[in-house]
Amino acid sequence: MKTKFLIFSLFIILNNFTAFSQNQTAKVAGIVLDEYNKPVENVNVSYQSKSSITDKNGFYQIVVPANQKVILVFTHVSLKSITASLQLQLNEEFEFNVMMNDKSDQLNEVIITNDKRRVEGITTISPETIRLNPSANGGIESILKSLPGVNSNNELSTQYAVRGGNYDENLVYVNEIEVYRPFLIRSGQQEGLSFTNTEMVKNVDFSAGGFQAKYGDKMSSVLDITYRDPKKFALAAEASFLGGSVTADFVSKNKKWSNITGFRYRDNSLLVNSQETQTNFRPTFMDVQSIINFKANDKWSFSLLGNASKNKYNYQPLTRQTNFGTIDEPIALQVFYEGQENDEYQTLFGAFKSVYELDKNNTFKFIGSVYHTQEQEYFDIFAAYFLGDVDTNIGSENLGNVTFNRGIGTQLNHARNDLDALIINAEIKGSHSFSNKKHTLDWGIKYTRENFRDRVVEWEVIDSTGFSINPPIVNVPHDQPYNPYTGPLVPYQNVRATNFIDINRFSGFAQWSFKDQIGTADYWVNVGVRAHNWQVTGKTIEDGKSQTVFSPRAQFSLKPDWDKNMLFKLAVGYYHQPPFYRELRDENGVVQPNVKAQESVHFVLSNDFKFQMYNRPFKLVTEVYYKSMTDVNTYTLENVRIRYRADNDAVAYAYGVDMRLNGEFVPGTESWLSVGYMKTEENLNDKGYIARPTDQRLKFGILFQDYMPNLPNMKLYLNLVYNTGLPGGSPSYADPYAYQLRLRDYRRADIGFSYVLTERNNEKPEGHWLKKFRDLSVGFEIFNLFNNQNAITNTWVRDVYTKNQYGIPNYMTTRVFNVKLTARL
Repeated sequence: MKTKFLIFSLFIILNNFTAFSQNQTAKVAGIVLDEYNKPVENVNVSYQSKSSITDKNGFYQIVVPANQKVILVFTHVSLKSITASLQLQLNEEFEFNVMMNDKSDQLNEVIITNDKRRVEGITTISPETIRLNPSANGGIESILKSLPGVNSNNELSTQYAVRGGNYDENLVYVNEIEVYRPFLIRSGQQEGLSFTNTEMVKNVDFSAGGFQAKYGDKMSSVLDITYRDPKKFALAAEASFLGGSVTADFVSKNKKWSNITGFRYRDNSLLVNSQETQTNFRPTFMDVQSIINFKANDKWSFSLLGNASKNKYNYQPLTRQTNFGTIDEPIALQVFYEGQENDEYQTLFGAFKSVYELDKNNTFKFIGSVYHTQEQEYFDIFAAYFLGDVDTNIGSENLGNVTFNRGIGTQLNHARNDLDALIINAEIKGSHSFSNKKHTLDWGIKYTRENFRDRVVEWEVIDSTGFSINPPIVNVPHDQPYNPYTGPLVPYQNVRATNFIDINRFSGFAQWSFKDQIGTADYWVNVGVRAHNWQVTGKTIEDGKSQTVFSPRAQFSLKPDWDKNMLFKLAVGYYHQPPFYRELRDENGVVQPNVKAQESVHFVLSNDFKFQMYNRPFKLVTEVYYKSMTDVNTYTLENVRIRYRADNDAVAYAYGVDMRLNGEFVPGTESWLSVGYMKTEENLNDKGYIARPTDQRLKFGILFQDYMPNLPNMKLYLNLVYNTGLPGGSPSYADPYAYQLRLRDYRRADIGFSYVLTERNNEKPEGHWLKKFRDLSVGFEIFNLFNNQNAITNTWVRDVYTKNQYGIPNYMTTRVFNVKLTARL
């Protein structure tokens, strides 16, 4: 009760800030971009005798009369003007972002009651912020990790956990098309490239819970990405020590056809070689992605999205030394390796989308997609380890070296895993508006066919001081070395399975949205329901039973007519997660066809507060949430690989509070500060509640952008994350209730400096060589600025003398330097 009282007290205190208000006026602010999503400087924004000029970041703000129709005019010396008609309420602060081009005048009738994404509780992230963000893996996922409620302790991975969920509980859409990731990945350094090409992105929306029924059947979050529709030819290229990319925009003469094609190459050896394990590492991660758009007429439009990727991971570990223990009793683990790992992931993805606008109130969509992945994971790695005492004598020549080996052992790991998966989707959606767009009805039906052919062969043999260790599940005499062991040699771990299965799914949704007023306050209601039916069949299993779940969801938003610009939102709903292939496979690799859908009930109460500070816009979003989970499919987490029990034998809960303050800490740039507290526990077979593998209590994140006043061409970008430690896991065959120690806290700071050569291109004379570039910059990045040792998991090593097992942390990357060159034409 004390914890809940503190959370709600904090929620109330933070939302009693005061804001500035003006009599009978409202405020419009935003960013003016060109057709390439680049800020436009010196745009004149005017209403009657009032005017404002955009700064070098394209930002403007202007005060306008409230409760009456206002016409804003946007003009620029080299771009066509835009006229926008709008009507705002008293003291309303409306964000209106404009895109200008040099082709034709535009007239935008802006019907405004409030920001749609704000009402839905969606976080929107600028694509430019994503591209400039310094991070080890780049991409959209790296910036999500600075948001409250989003956690990850692995800078090499694009995967993330949200509010106590795991990596498999997050929906990802590109142009309303669900995308997938490889199935056999077990470590972040194997992943390579994220599906999303950031150079192709137009919008990025994210919800950490309580989302609408129109989104799919996952329990934690939604990442909704929209790609650009280019307007004229453009070219962008980037090169760094970690790889490179080239992206080109094409447009036909009649403007009906457009295309974006991007090629990316990634090499993680710079990062992996900074870890404690010395390796010969030869990775090859590359992909080609293209989207073709065709606008047949004012009613019909079509698009085709394609992606081909091939990741080769060749890994040959050599040696490793990890020091741990205490100051009084330091211990070192020395490992000498033989063998190698050869992994390959080949993915083909294609999607077709057609949009038909019957009229301004009725829209229909058809979406079809095919995803095919072929994956192999082959390794034979022999490890000889020595557990010894470390010389701590400062004057000794052997300071830091091992002086006495207290444990000696060997370990042989073998795998021959193959997977071939084919996933086909077909979906029809519709949207209908009524009563001057006060009512909106959205619906959709979808069929999914999933085919998996999977072979799992994994075993591990452990030898300690010359004696092979049998698994504790094998009953053998324990009187060695006095009497020889004459039974068969049994691997300590042995997983063998072959699965040929098909999954047929039918799903659909319907939701109704309504907006109106209660007195002088605006309110929005969204009520919807999802249904999902599936059945697992196959050659190697008995056919599973047909299962169906229903997920009703509701949202209510209220904007009181106060001087303070506040929006309150309550979201309640059921979020079922029918099992995907990985969730059907148990610890022995065998598919269990009757695994039930996990169920989570969300309660989310939030407040969105916009205010002015130092005459600059800021926003504070606070969310309090509680999730009650039943039919939980428990799992163990090894780096990023999840192994499920495939048995719905647990219940769980998660609750917490998330806060995010974002705004112009530096004029013309967006930065934010995130703070979160979360607790999640599970109860397995009524044995009592223990921490879930993703129970990360405290979270602090900062994304900060700045520039040097005396050198405005020099930009600075800082990404700082602090997470308290995750549970450290338990050894094989051990009771997790007996192992509740945690890993050390995760602390990481990445910083980037970028010198923009084209910062003041408009002041350069015609014919100057830099005039050919929209952007040309040179960057210098430092990953893990303070060289913190962050652990992702524990390696459990047995001491033959004391019979103890030590949890030895597997550390992530150390400090790494990177140089980057970016050019856009």
